[in-house]
Amino acid sequence: MRVALFITCVNDTLYPRTGQAVVTLLERLGVEVGFPEAQSCCGQPQFNTGYRHETEPLLRRYATAFRDYEYVVTPSGSCAAMVRDNYPRMGAKAAAEGRGQELADAAAEAVPKTYELTEFLTDVLKVTDVGAYYPHTVTYHPTCHGLRMLKLGDRPRSLLAAVKGLNLVELPGAEECCGFGGTFAVKNAAVSAAMGADKARNITATGAEAVCTLDNSCQLHIGGTLARQGSAVRPVHLAEILASTEGDVW
Repeated sequence: MRVALFITCVNDTLYPRTGQAVVTLLERLGVEVGFPEAQSCCGQPQFNTGYRHETEPLLRRYATAFRDYEYVVTPSGSCAAMVRDNYPRMGAKAAAEGRGQELADAAAEAVPKTYELTEFLTDVLKVTDVGAYYPHTVTYHPTCHGLRMLKLGDRPRSLLAAVKGLNLVELPGAEECCGFGGTFAVKNAAVSAAMGADKARNITATGAEAVCTLDNSCQLHIGGTLARQGSAVRPVHLAEILASTEGDVW
């Protein structure tokens, strides 16, 4: 099985360890992982800000960069949702504007092969126990795109439940947004900060040592808010938990 890692902008720039964890995890499960260097941004910031036409070259680039791979796996629910939900809309809009089927065809090529990490593990590889060991108390924040657009459901929790040594505690108001929302945090900074503060207080109240997310963008927002509140809770991506084994140290 030949799989490409789509690392995403936030991970590449700020959280490279997440990408490394994905590779470690997938290779441990017998998957051959490639990294096409032609990959770039999926276009979500531009699209969400209303620049649809400016996003189109990034759709084309995505389809071309990953053309030779059977699957594309990303540790980001928001970027997976951008590809799967918005790329087809962009293609349909371009066709409706009389600009042909080229963009729709590129989207049709990219969408079926793109998987968020937990989907790939549970739906394609058919595993929940990945041989992970993480002896800590963890609470889980289900990020919005994974929860509402990808409909990930219990996939992340089933993976966490199978991790040896991990004690999973419930997060009050778990399904409430952390307040990041990409450009929302810039345009509505006060509202974003207030939402983040509520989320961080709920996380700290669980008594967990770590809070697990599926998106480094949400991890960035939550982690910064926790730090400002003086909380000792550590934000961590699910991929890092699943890649951990008994030989690893916190």
